[in-house]
Amino acid sequence: MHRIRISLPYFEQYGWQSEIVTVDESYSEMVKDPLLLKSLPNDVIIHRVKAFNKKWTSKVGLGSLALRSLWFYKIYVNKLLEKENFDLIYFSTTQFPIMILGAYWKKKYNIPYVIDMQDPWHTDYYKTKAKKERPKKFWFSYRLNKFLEPIALKSVDGLISVSEKYIIDLQKRYESIKAIPKKTIPFSVLEKDFEIAEELPASTMLGNKISFLYLGVVGKIMEASLHLLFRSLKNLKDNRASLYEKIAFNFIGTSYAKTGEGEKTVTPIAKKNDVLEIVEEQTDRIGFYASLSLLMQADGLIIIGTDDPGYTASKLYPYILAKKPLFSILHEKSDAIKIINECNAGMTTTIQTPFEEVNKEITKYIENVIDQSYAVKTNWTKFKKYTAREMTLNQCLLFDEVIKEYLIKSRKS
Repeated sequence: MHRIRISLPYFEQYGWQSEIVTVDESYSEMVKDPLLLKSLPNDVIIHRVKAFNKKWTSKVGLGSLALRSLWFYKIYVNKLLEKENFDLIYFSTTQFPIMILGAYWKKKYNIPYVIDMQDPWHTDYYKTKAKKERPKKFWFSYRLNKFLEPIALKSVDGLISVSEKYIIDLQKRYESIKAIPKKTIPFSVLEKDFEIAEELPASTMLGNKISFLYLGVVGKIMEASLHLLFRSLKNLKDNRASLYEKIAFNFIGTSYAKTGEGEKTVTPIAKKNDVLEIVEEQTDRIGFYASLSLLMQADGLIIIGTDDPGYTASKLYPYILAKKPLFSILHEKSDAIKIINECNAGMTTTIQTPFEEVNKEITKYIENVIDQSYAVKTNWTKFKKYTAREMTLNQCLLFDEVIKEYLIKSRKS
């Protein structure tokens, strides 16, 4: 819901009144952050739906919040659409199965819908991977996604995506998408969030050394980037021990699992590269504003990318707005690389770059952070188009286009 949350303060400016339908937080196991409510407009209308209790659904292998809440969304929104007039339904979530209701509501209530594709839904990415590298329940989720995605995408009236590659891939599967309004709109950042985060007390999580921070989940698809980073740190250990001993790399919130149940994915690679003593991994996730507070406290920030060229780091904009020395290791075709370079927001390298060059860049970055010679020179004029206000405008322009085309089609039919 991040996209929606940071867009809510601006929707009305661009001619759109919005109401939110979401799952009641008591049915979710995600980390709760009450401070998030401070960023919402006071007059926003939020509808909360129920979900089947995971305690019971997990007995038959269904833990997904989307599947647990699907029936309740259908019943609740049906009643909402029957008593009020709405012009558009907008799905902005990674709980993909919910999106099949768009086709149902369009047929039943004659309302167009837009999908925000924040990640790939159905993908063959893991089919070529060894079984041990695949997500849990891959067999089930792969077949379910292959069945559900066409239901939602074949009838969709507008498409937003964080990555142009996602749209290109979908157009190959669904001919109808080529004719509908669509936009690539990356995730953005709400400046007010940093003002709220500054109210939090300083954390002790980063320790006393020069701290480099990565926040977020780490999966198998990030192993190439991690190996490059840790090989470089091992080189520093062997050749610049006095420098190596001053630093610590913190990886926080690396698992989606419940608190205390996450499997470490970073420390095994650090151990393999013999740099474990300066790497700290916490699998448990922390609150959103606690994350922003840590970004502002760290000495340097690290973005670890995947081997997927379509990957766009959702954390990129908060990292930039934290105004700290930034280093990223990404796929050479990632949109994130283009954005960082365009805004002069940090140092970048790619997983395709030879190790000797990567090592040179990482070492230079660490040296500059330690001796405080790294100067943040972000071009804030260029960055402006990635703020929440500008990204909301782009969404609303697409909504306007969808409505216009839908009305024309309706008149013709």
